[in-house]
Amino acid sequence: MEIRPYRAEDLERVLALFQDTVYTVNARDYSRRQLEAWAGRPDRSAWGRSLLAHAALVAEDGEGLLGFADLDVDAAYLDRLYVHRGHQGEGIGSALCGRLEALVPGRRIQVHASLTARPFFEGRGYHVVREQQVERRGVLLTNFLMERP
Repeated sequence: MEIRPYRAEDLERVLALFQDTVYTVNARDYSRRQLEAWAGRPDRSAWGRSLLAHAALVAEDGEGLLGFADLDVDAAYLDRLYVHRGHQGEGIGSALCGRLEALVPGRRIQVHASLTARPFFEGRGYHVVREQQVERRGVLLTNFLMERP
């Protein structure tokens, strides 16, 4: 596995992995309507701009994209972390997180974690600040504001 900085030409593969992961891995915790609101029509230009503005990494092997993650370094906010459905539990998310967390040593890092991702972040030392309902396209989804001191 190679972890490298995100490049603009990665956008389509990143979006495809995002949608596939949400519709498969997150399906155990969210309804079809919630999944559609979350991942149904991502704004490609907004994603592209934010991934380029953040510290963004992709993990890949000879077969394709394994995962990606990005961090707003100024805010110490972990914005996105997604791992391919066929490679869950292989340490890819931990490797991506570890690299990004190292960019903000000694700072409190925040993340909005899904129901599905909460145990992963708890295992990395994050704790729940609050459970919240976020609205996406008129649909409410439960997630958690979490932070690591």
